[in-house]
Amino acid sequence: MIGLGHFLTVSVLLFALGVLAILLKRNAIGVLMGIELILNAAGLNFVAFSHFLGNLEGQVITLFIIILAAAEAAVALAIVFSIYHGFETVNVDQVDQLRG
Repeated sequence: MIGLGHFLTVSVLLFALGVLAILLKRNAIGVLMGIELILNAAGLNFVAFSHFLGNLEGQVITLFIIILAAAEAAVALAIVFSIYHGFETVNVDQVDQLRG
């Protein structure tokens, strides 16, 4: 039987991998993937608690998290493309100045 602890363990692993990706990646795309992992971990928590509490609020909130993640990915990729056009790199350490 799969219990709440199993879901929370997977969620913690997803969250930890997301934080590690944000901290260790020098590439902007890798950082965005880390943010997506963190959002997915939060969504998994909401769905797990919603299932075990017997209500639908967590699933509705997870739907909003998925919509937020899709919008974040679209805007962030547009920013990454703009940075690449201006600086010719997506390395976040090399992009440390603003240009007009």
